[in-house]
Amino acid sequence: MKRKSLRKRKILDFLSRAFSFCAVLVAVAAMAGILWTVALHGWHALSLDFLLHRSAPFGSPGGIGNAILGTIAITLGASLVAIPLALLAGIYLSEYGHGRLALCLRFAANVLMGVPSVLVGLFIYTVVVVPAGHFSGMAGSLALAILMFPMILRTTEEILRMVPSSLREAALALGMSRQRAILGIVCRSAAPGLLTGILMAVARVSGETAPLLFTALFADSWLSGYFTQPTPSLPVLITEYTTNSPFPAMHAAGWGASLAVMALVLAINLSTRIFLRRKVR
Repeated sequence: MKRKSLRKRKILDFLSRAFSFCAVLVAVAAMAGILWTVALHGWHALSLDFLLHRSAPFGSPGGIGNAILGTIAITLGASLVAIPLALLAGIYLSEYGHGRLALCLRFAANVLMGVPSVLVGLFIYTVVVVPAGHFSGMAGSLALAILMFPMILRTTEEILRMVPSSLREAALALGMSRQRAILGIVCRSAAPGLLTGILMAVARVSGETAPLLFTALFADSWLSGYFTQPTPSLPVLITEYTTNSPFPAMHAAGWGASLAVMALVLAINLSTRIFLRRKVR
């Protein structure tokens, strides 16, 4: 019986390892395929003029400089709104939340994570754009902040719960207040995981198109009125150039903009991880 049980465990272990390896292989192959396709079609359009000049009227070749600035501004605005609130809410759920308020907050976060992004765009359009009477980059940032908030909140809660309770107890035994122990010990030890959750949220919203169509719209001008005027962005530019244009030059520009978005997200992830690793050391 013991030999049969041991053999069964070895078979299950082998199957689970093989399945995990195949799953990782499929994920890596899919990512590599996407990167290769975008790079293959997009590198022809990349040039210094293409990155520095603004987009031209429909049908004319232009650059993506204004869309890059608009994307950075909208994503930065969304991060400034969502990240502090989501981190505080995640800390509350992990360290203090045990009542009805915590249950309602978890339920709301889970619901928000499943809401289609286009509905968030329509909500901000109704609440912000229509009363203001104009599209704006700020409205786009609010829409993206709503999408970022539940992802960062749930990630923060789960990461903080993985921190051993012995660290909290040791900090309290040394005379630290509970707030100082949470911020100085618990959050600091969980910093890599928290940063990963934030980067995942930023990477997800940086490519969202539907909310921006209802909030920020698009403009061929440089970023001049973040709070009062339509704001250009790379996702909307890619959508317009690749799906709504019959001109090959604009299709090539759309592939180039896609490669720029991919490179921007990759640069943010790598630079932040390198900085955090040096700081931890």
